[in-house]
Amino acid sequence: MATLLLRLLLLLAMLLTRAAADASFPINVWPKPVSMSWAEPYTAVPVSPSFHIVAPSGNPYLASAAERYAKLMVTERYRPVVGPAVTININAGTALAKLTVAVSDLAAPLQHGVDESYTLEILPAGGAATVTAVTAWGAMRGLETFSQLAWRAGHGRGRDLLLVASGVRVEDRPLYPHRGLMLDTGRTYFPVSDILRTIDVMAANKMNVFHWHITDSQSFPIELPSEPQLAEKGAYGEDMRYTVKDVKRIVEFAMSRGVRVVPEIDSPGHTASWAGAYPEAVSCAGQFWLPGGDWDDRLAAEPGAGQLNPLAPKTYEVITNVVNDLTSLFPDGFYHAGADEVTPGCWHADPTIQADLDRGATLSQLLERYVSAVHPLVVSRNRTAVYWEDVLLDAAVNVSASAIPPATTILQTWNNGPNNTKLIVQAGYRAIVSSASFYYLDCGHGDFVGNNSIYDDPNSDFDTKGGSWCGPYKTWQRVYDYDIAYGLTADEARLVIGGEVAMWTEQVDATVLDGRVWPRASAMAEALWSGNRDAAGRKRYAEATDRLTDWRNRMVGRGVRAEPIQPLWCRTRPGMCNAVQ
Repeated sequence: MATLLLRLLLLLAMLLTRAAADASFPINVWPKPVSMSWAEPYTAVPVSPSFHIVAPSGNPYLASAAERYAKLMVTERYRPVVGPAVTININAGTALAKLTVAVSDLAAPLQHGVDESYTLEILPAGGAATVTAVTAWGAMRGLETFSQLAWRAGHGRGRDLLLVASGVRVEDRPLYPHRGLMLDTGRTYFPVSDILRTIDVMAANKMNVFHWHITDSQSFPIELPSEPQLAEKGAYGEDMRYTVKDVKRIVEFAMSRGVRVVPEIDSPGHTASWAGAYPEAVSCAGQFWLPGGDWDDRLAAEPGAGQLNPLAPKTYEVITNVVNDLTSLFPDGFYHAGADEVTPGCWHADPTIQADLDRGATLSQLLERYVSAVHPLVVSRNRTAVYWEDVLLDAAVNVSASAIPPATTILQTWNNGPNNTKLIVQAGYRAIVSSASFYYLDCGHGDFVGNNSIYDDPNSDFDTKGGSWCGPYKTWQRVYDYDIAYGLTADEARLVIGGEVAMWTEQVDATVLDGRVWPRASAMAEALWSGNRDAAGRKRYAEATDRLTDWRNRMVGRGVRAEPIQPLWCRTRPGMCNAVQ
């Protein structure tokens, strides 16, 4: 009997936990926590003017975060569009004066797979609040959650109350350890301030990987100590370079927010910008990318033809210096080596390579020769090598699995949705999902190439793609609803370490960056943190809409020019803007 009673109590506890996780509250947190309970009737208490955060010493990044969030609490002026229906307890002694942070392992490094769990508790009567975590990085997630449970109420002199939810308990942890944003600074240079702001918003969304696609065929904007000529000859200008000081600043800023910075130097393709410094190492540089306007004869996937020549000795001298410098500047355990879109036409256009092909060599052998030199170099620097999926899956130019052992390799998928994810994990590789059909934020804005006759047709909508190869535009719902482990077995799904939204920047610069990224990246952030389904397994996009609107408004208040997802009318009339009542 006692055993049966215990089982019933456990079942009741599980049901209550699920209900708490699925509940929508008067004030909400984005991304939605795995488990959050708020005692009814819902109450809030004032935050004391002397509010402060007490964090353990011994971790400078956590100390910085505690100071930052303490300041944010008293300076943020967020007012929900729909006022929270709560009882405000303003009795003497109820004002919250202190948040205490407790961490059991302050020394845990910020690396892939680090524990980001936390527990947050705000007592019903106010007065005390605690964040408890295993690591400093989990504590930072808890501090962000705490900040989102605060808001301003009342108007006019003496009536501007700073409130925080009370009687709240949150137990939270991420579903996926890798939740990232890729930003391309090779096609468009972004000032350091824009990169820092982006990382700051990532942390607020509990995203933890800034994948920095630093260089591309259009420019080489990073100054490397061993290869200064690459930036001198390859950057757009002297004022469009990232110095060693800039890199250190970005990495430290990200660390203080629990965000890893993963550098990518794409090669051997996408390297036309290297030709100014080393023309002897770059094939087809300076040639028109689409001879005769025929896609089958292309020298590159887009304007900016040029890729490293695997037969040139200079290629290996330069890439060795590049990898050594990058792994010295960036402490993260991942190094992204690119290897996407190696275009056959470019290598065919190089006489030395064509002569090698005439002797019986193949394009895949050329690529494998290159990768077989670079991969051991990356591993020797105590890094896991990340490549775009093309290195294994491209139909025309690819390498054998022996050149990229799964133990030291992660593949990032971007084509064919869940099909390519499955191919990657079936081959035994860990996968990062960035499917263009769901996670490419540049899609749907047309193409950037000029002198393009496809637009000169009044009777065509270009099969709904609007001239964009990956159109249409990926709405926040499209991003939110994607299950990155769709179609995988349980064993296969375990190899999916997470995902990244990708912001390619052919048509993006600092003036539009925020709106292109946010709040669509927020949609992925929640899907990878706590999932996109409720306890019954139903997609929760309907319930998420109002919460995302509120979160977008809070982000705007924090200085982020995030796009709106609905008119204000919709938020003030819940359910009236739904497709189904």
